[in-house]
Amino acid sequence: MMPRLLLAMSLLLLASPAWAQQKVEITADKFTIEETRREAVFEGNVVVKHPTVTVWAPHVVAIYGEGGTNDIKSFEATGDVKLETKDQTATGQRAVFTPSDQLLRLTGNVVVVNSGGTVNSSELVVNLETNVSTFSSTGGGRVTGVFNSQ
Repeated sequence: MMPRLLLAMSLLLLASPAWAQQKVEITADKFTIEETRREAVFEGNVVVKHPTVTVWAPHVVAIYGEGGTNDIKSFEATGDVKLETKDQTATGQRAVFTPSDQLLRLTGNVVVVNSGGTVNSSELVVNLETNVSTFSSTGGGRVTGVFNSQ
C-alpha cells in the first residue's frame, strides 16, 4: 500500500527515458532558461502533467547537464507541493528527485493519502531502484499513520 507510493512511480520519471517518450505538459506564469547554470525555472502556479502523475507547485527547477533536457541532473519543486495519481496524493514543502541515485525526497509536513490510509512525517525518501519508501521525522516529532481496515 504505502510502499507503492505515488512518488515511487511518479515525480519524476523526468530523468528516465520513458519520461522523454511520453507527452508532458508544463504550465506556469513564467518560464526562464538560465543556460550558464543549466537551469530550467518554472514559476507561479506550476502544473506538470504526465500521463501517470500531476505535480503542482509554486516553483520548479530542473537542472540539466550537457545533454540538455535529456540529461536531467535534478528536479526540485518547492512551496506547497502536491503530487497526485489516480490512486494517491502526497503533499509537502519540497520535492527533489536525483536520477543519479534514483532517490526522491519529499520534505516538510509530508502527508501521503490513499484508500489504505494516511501517513504523516517530516520526510519521505523513496528509492526508485529498490522500491523502498522510508518515512522519518525530525525535531522530536514522530511518524504517524492511520490505516483503514478492510
